[in-house]
Amino acid sequence: MTRTRSKLPPFVGSLSARLLILTIAFVMLAEVLIFSPSVGRFRLSYLEGRLAAGHLAILALEATPDLMVDETLEEELLDHVGAYVVGMRDPAANRKLMLMTGSPGEIDAAFDLREAGFFTLIGDALSTMAQSENRVLRVVGQSPEDPAVTMELVLDEAPLRQEMISFGYRILGLSLFISAITAALVFLSLHLMLVRPMRRMTENMVAFSADPEDASRIIAASARGDEIGLAERQLQDMQRALRASLHHKTRLAALGTAVTKINHDLRNILSTASLVSDRLAASDDPKVRQAAPTLIAAIDRAARLCGQTLNFTREGPAELMLETFDLAELVEEVGGGLPGAVGEQSLWLNAVSPGLRIEADREQLHRVLTNLAQNALQAGATRIEVTARMASDTVEIEVVDNGPGLAPRAREHLFQPFTGSTRADGTGLGLAIVRDLVRAHGGEISLRRSDAKGTSFLIVLPRRQSAAPASAAQ
Repeated sequence: MTRTRSKLPPFVGSLSARLLILTIAFVMLAEVLIFSPSVGRFRLSYLEGRLAAGHLAILALEATPDLMVDETLEEELLDHVGAYVVGMRDPAANRKLMLMTGSPGEIDAAFDLREAGFFTLIGDALSTMAQSENRVLRVVGQSPEDPAVTMELVLDEAPLRQEMISFGYRILGLSLFISAITAALVFLSLHLMLVRPMRRMTENMVAFSADPEDASRIIAASARGDEIGLAERQLQDMQRALRASLHHKTRLAALGTAVTKINHDLRNILSTASLVSDRLAASDDPKVRQAAPTLIAAIDRAARLCGQTLNFTREGPAELMLETFDLAELVEEVGGGLPGAVGEQSLWLNAVSPGLRIEADREQLHRVLTNLAQNALQAGATRIEVTARMASDTVEIEVVDNGPGLAPRAREHLFQPFTGSTRADGTGLGLAIVRDLVRAHGGEISLRRSDAKGTSFLIVLPRRQSAAPASAAQ
């Protein structure tokens, strides 16, 4: 099957482009959230400025002897304020003064700045900017020049709206400038700290996947102490382990091919040697007859080793024939194929409660338990006990023997073929096959204990294969 080479996406569809767009969008969103209270504050400042100007105009009126000015001066004062009517109420002096020229017409809206809150100011400002026609406003508030004085204005809204729009454009320009600078700085920072290292890791993974056995394609981890550095080092370790595993499996595959080719000829040679050894066993020479059993046993071990190696290399992933069965009955059946007793003690103890049913391949699980039992017997065990218990959606099967325990070297390479044997003349294939069969069921096998008092293996299987991980059989 041809393997398609993965390619990195172009910049438009890359993580860098998305990061840049999101940074600009978030900065603009922040500016929008800032704009609303800003424009509300601008409107308040504008109206307070008109109130202050109105107070100054009233002071010009107070400077006259009769509190009266001619019509021309009154129009100039009102034009300076930008209002149709300016009124002042001074509770301390108990007096009211007013400047007015012409008729302002019907008042469309009234605002009391003394009672305006934060959200009220924002709502009034947005309402002003949304108007398409001029309105006549009545504005009441304290004079910025003297908080004890209350000022009242009647004025057009159009000039206010025009000032607010100009302010909005200035804010927009400033926001765009700040967004561009902020987005560029954030983008460059994140690009250097995150995106570029991640892109480097992605490029390395793509290159490594094309040829995992090429040592030059293993990533060179940086000295960073953050999560990116940790990810690089973990990726480096994983690639080295994968390369070693592939190298090991390649050697196993080559070994399987070689064994397959020489197996027929080797069996013929061993058959001839076996016939000769049988004749030696019937020899009249006592020394020859004494040496014959040792020769026969050696030839049998060689034939058995050849057969086991061939079977292991031929076997692919286990194909499960699932069925629901009583686990206690299966354990009893396994024990029936073993020696019935050693001395006066029962060799095989079935401590599984009757009625404990699981869904699995009965023959394969039979093979698992048989292999564990035979390993225990060959190691010198005289008693093997099998227990099982339910744990949520799993079944835990424990196989305990009273053997002498495993050697340190065997524990280090326990489930590795050809290296994890518990015997000097063993191949280590039994436990490797057991692990493969258990994992094919979506379970796991582990060594719980191994000392002078015996060895304990724990098998954890899903009670229902529908709950097994999808990658378990890979």
